[in-house]
Amino acid sequence: MSAAADYQAQYQAFKQLGLKLDMSRGKPAPEQLDLSNALTAALPSYKTADGTDARNYGGSVGLPEARALFAELLEVPAAQVVVDSSASLSLMHDVIVYALLNGVPGHAPWVQSPVTFLCPVPGYDRHFAICEARGIKMINVPMNDDGPDMDLVEKLVAEDASIKGMWVVPKYSNPGGVVYSEQVVQRLAAMKTAAPDFRLMWDDAYRFHHLGEQKRVVADILAACAQAGNPDRAIVFASSSKVSWAGSGVAALAASPANIAWWTKHAGFRSIGPDKINQLRHVAFLKDLPTVEALMEQHRLLLKPKFDAVLAQFQALLGDVPGISWTRPEGGYFIDLVTPDGAAKRTVALAKEAGITLTPAGAAFPYGLDPKDRHIRIAPSFPSLEEINKAAQGIALSLRVALQG
Repeated sequence: MSAAADYQAQYQAFKQLGLKLDMSRGKPAPEQLDLSNALTAALPSYKTADGTDARNYGGSVGLPEARALFAELLEVPAAQVVVDSSASLSLMHDVIVYALLNGVPGHAPWVQSPVTFLCPVPGYDRHFAICEARGIKMINVPMNDDGPDMDLVEKLVAEDASIKGMWVVPKYSNPGGVVYSEQVVQRLAAMKTAAPDFRLMWDDAYRFHHLGEQKRVVADILAACAQAGNPDRAIVFASSSKVSWAGSGVAALAASPANIAWWTKHAGFRSIGPDKINQLRHVAFLKDLPTVEALMEQHRLLLKPKFDAVLAQFQALLGDVPGISWTRPEGGYFIDLVTPDGAAKRTVALAKEAGITLTPAGAAFPYGLDPKDRHIRIAPSFPSLEEINKAAQGIALSLRVALQG
């Protein structure tokens, strides 16, 4: 039997297993969510440290103790932190909408002229969805091992005043696992922009989500911007979504005093205050940086074997195929599987037929268009270790069959 026929036979046999696995998103597994079950009993009372009743209205920028917690986690002054919502994506969306309708501090509303964002690729599909939904043009910027192609970024922002912002996932990026170097951070902070109201949407989603024992550190973008004379350039976003409970966490943004005042003004029209009960119980449960780091070590011990299983299956089944590669992330939630040109969509479709639902091919690019149809985002977190072993095998066999035409 030829090698081609052998892989076809293996794929057909795999389909008979009747798997039904959804790996389309980076969801924490039930075992990870169980690590935070103490949240249900973490609330000591309804009163805050200063005696405020958290059940009532108010607290538009978050409880002081919640702001202090995120200030410690993000290494910024508490006065430069807002805690609001249960998901950082909500805050990102609101910042974009506030800028479109009202402009950022001292500037005209973005909606008065065409708006463009730079998008390092492969990147986070939900960032791109916000731009597409709000009529913001997107430009792809290739990603290097230490961050986006900064020569291209600097050239584009210097010559095009319509470029008002850029999406950034600075550590363990989604899906490539890239960690931005200090040089890249400094260049982003100091670069000359044709748009005086340019903003970095700094999504620090995986700050504590290490897979290896080494904890990678990214330079402080707010400090770098302030030192470069651009104190209002960056807005940092974070949440507990993959620290505690993904659907019931707390989110925060950190920024310059001017940006915080701007946010507070406009957010005041959409809400009389956030869910302070949830903030209180998270403060009681997460406590401080050492507690968060200890919790994230437990997450790491659950996640790393799953990533190792995927990498082992890919090496065994795909390691000898020219043109195929995959990332070996040091943290985050994803592996980027890179196929030969034109094979990603077919691979995802074949995996679907075999009972494995993946993120659509092209999702890691604006408008869902991967120019070379090469990237497949692998999310190993949710299935069990046994299931992820099978899934990785099925994905590899699907790619093998896709390459046979």
